[in-house]
Amino acid sequence: MTTGERIKALRTQKGMTQEELGEKVGVKTPAIYKYENGLVVNLKRSTIEKLAEVLDTTPSYLMGFDDVSSPPAPASNLIPIADLHMKKIPLIGTIACGTPILAEENITDYIDAPGHIRADFALMCRGDSMIGANIRSGDIVFIRQQPEVCNGQIAAVLVGDEATLKRFYHSGNTVTLLAENPDVAPLTLSGSELESVRVIGLAVAFMHEMEA
Repeated sequence: MTTGERIKALRTQKGMTQEELGEKVGVKTPAIYKYENGLVVNLKRSTIEKLAEVLDTTPSYLMGFDDVSSPPAPASNLIPIADLHMKKIPLIGTIACGTPILAEENITDYIDAPGHIRADFALMCRGDSMIGANIRSGDIVFIRQQPEVCNGQIAAVLVGDEATLKRFYHSGNTVTLLAENPDVAPLTLSGSELESVRVIGLAVAFMHEMEA
């Protein structure tokens, strides 16, 4: 699907007219018509972000970074932490290539998590690359260890000896790691570069940093 087709499909699902969508985005009805019919080739980043906000999707979906027929909701595979029966989850620091993830030297602390959270370890998020999924710098993200995830899911991925949290897309001989921040460029790896890439787990929950 093209960006225009995705805009039209989501607008139709919401029962909105082109005029109504235009009012919410802040553009005239003819502009929406042009967007949907591919008459505007390069939409401004700010316009894409506003369209995504109004249509309850992500800029990455509208721009066509995934090839599924329905858009992933922001942080769709994550659930917020609730005050329930707690258990200890190991917090992982730097991960060295070839070292088991839960090796003692990788564990820097233990984090309390509700008993229903099926996670094997946790990582601390650094930077604002996943801010669109409501994951901020300093947040704790809980990871279920598994070697594969579905396209569009948020995953912890090892690139060399650096663990990163991104939306994961795999197509043929190419892997794309997509941030939830339009200011952060996608990371695309292919060919021999894939030898340094390994999915280490699926993000299943997050906890915001405690503010003073």
